[in-house]
Amino acid sequence: MLALATVGFAVNFWAWALLSPLAARFQAELGLTSFQQALLVAVPVVVGSVGSVGRIPVGALTDRYGGRAMFPLISLVTIVPVLYLGLSGHDAPTSLLVGGFFLGVGGTAFAISVPFVNAWFPPQRRGLAVGIFGVGMGGTAISALTTVKLVDAGTTATPFLITAAALAAYAALA
Repeated sequence: MLALATVGFAVNFWAWALLSPLAARFQAELGLTSFQQALLVAVPVVVGSVGSVGRIPVGALTDRYGGRAMFPLISLVTIVPVLYLGLSGHDAPTSLLVGGFFLGVGGTAFAISVPFVNAWFPPQRRGLAVGIFGVGMGGTAISALTTVKLVDAGTTATPFLITAAALAAYAALA
């Protein structure tokens, strides 16, 4: 289960970070100002982590329904903005911001996963378990290393479609 949770965390964080590597490309293609580019990168982060816009309600739902239900649910919900951004929401600044806002849901996986992992281990083993689980933050590195290459090899939709498939596969497995 620890390995499965770690993979789920990585896949959700991969989705959460899809816009950042493409920000410079969107700036050039759409004529974004530096402020708009920064906002494009910041919006998913604010929803998923820093501002706790999404983490507080998702954490409360996790307390009520448990990580076993919430992890696949958040993965499935994250597919919607991923597909929106990949298929049609990347042509205008406003649609990118709207998609980025909802993409932030992928970052709320942290609010699910820490209590989920903690529940399996006694207090003296939780630090190690959460440390191993933290490898899932590497999903942002997966995004940074693959997104632009996938766009260059295919279309703007390519990394979004692959990530949506990975989210769906994880949700089914979980």
